[in-house]
Amino acid sequence: MKVLKKIIIFTTILTLFIVTSLNIVKNNIYANAQIKSEKTIKIVVLLSSFNDAYISLIKDNLERIQKENANNLEFIFLDGKNNTDIQNELITSTLSTDFDLLLANLVNLDANNIDSFINKVKSKNIPVLLFNIVPFVTTSIKSYPKALVIATSAEQSGILQGDLIVNAWKSNKAAMDKNKDNILQYIMLTDKNNNTLTTARTMYSISTINKSGIKTEELSRISSEGTKEAAQMIMESTFLKYGDKIEAIIANNDTLAIGAINALQKYGYNIGNKSIPVVGADAIPEARELIKKGSMLGTVIQDPSEMAEALYKVGMNLIYNSPPLSNTNYKFNETGFVVEMPYREYKE
Repeated sequence: MKVLKKIIIFTTILTLFIVTSLNIVKNNIYANAQIKSEKTIKIVVLLSSFNDAYISLIKDNLERIQKENANNLEFIFLDGKNNTDIQNELITSTLSTDFDLLLANLVNLDANNIDSFINKVKSKNIPVLLFNIVPFVTTSIKSYPKALVIATSAEQSGILQGDLIVNAWKSNKAAMDKNKDNILQYIMLTDKNNNTLTTARTMYSISTINKSGIKTEELSRISSEGTKEAAQMIMESTFLKYGDKIEAIIANNDTLAIGAINALQKYGYNIGNKSIPVVGADAIPEARELIKKGSMLGTVIQDPSEMAEALYKVGMNLIYNSPPLSNTNYKFNETGFVVEMPYREYKE
């Protein structure tokens, strides 16, 4: 009887100990969860320009993500106004504040500016994601373990632009080849504010057309300030010079393409029977509408919502010191630190 009593007492004490221990663990887990949920993650988003059509769509989607995580996430957006000096001042002032992650869409992607930027971020010891375009020189990025790139492939976008023209030529050569010389006479409309993107899209769009067996002649290569108004103005004067000799217009982005179409419509083109194929890039809403109406041949798209999601997911991994691509379907390219978001054609 005494043995049984001792067993009951021991069992009761053990049970109480286990329950108490479980409650302590439970409370600690709850407390840690509360700390995590109450901590506001601050992410600085340094943009090249709030007025850039594609970049503004990424901004909109990041704001959507912030609303979905309103209790513990804050994006701080900074406008570089397409000016290297302004953006560099913003970088310097921002790095004197406290935040958890820097997302950077830089105005200037030359080697010296990238090196200077990475050195500044290193001194802060803060994780950084450069995004939208891969700089030509990436040595300094690779040297900083907390730096990664999430970008579109300018090469791929140029190839897809070229494919749009090739397919149009092959399916409707009789209408496109106006002078019947078996040569595609085109205008190249470039963005002087984005040399890296301009170089790649221009090069690969034309090389793709030539590789298909189509001979080309560049009537004019126009450099624009990057707004619809600037593109329209310069395209109006170009049209007066070349007129019906123009068989296609290849624009580095949709904003320039829209400006070109506005100029063409002023002279009665792309609103009725007379039309010059125009291609752009980014698939912004206004371009999609023009494609739907038949005023624009097509564009190429890297979905800005997908870019924003990638920045958020990879960025949160960096903040919490997890493997950067953990719990995602993203992959690094051959560099080991660049994630390339794919483009695709967009046409009706």
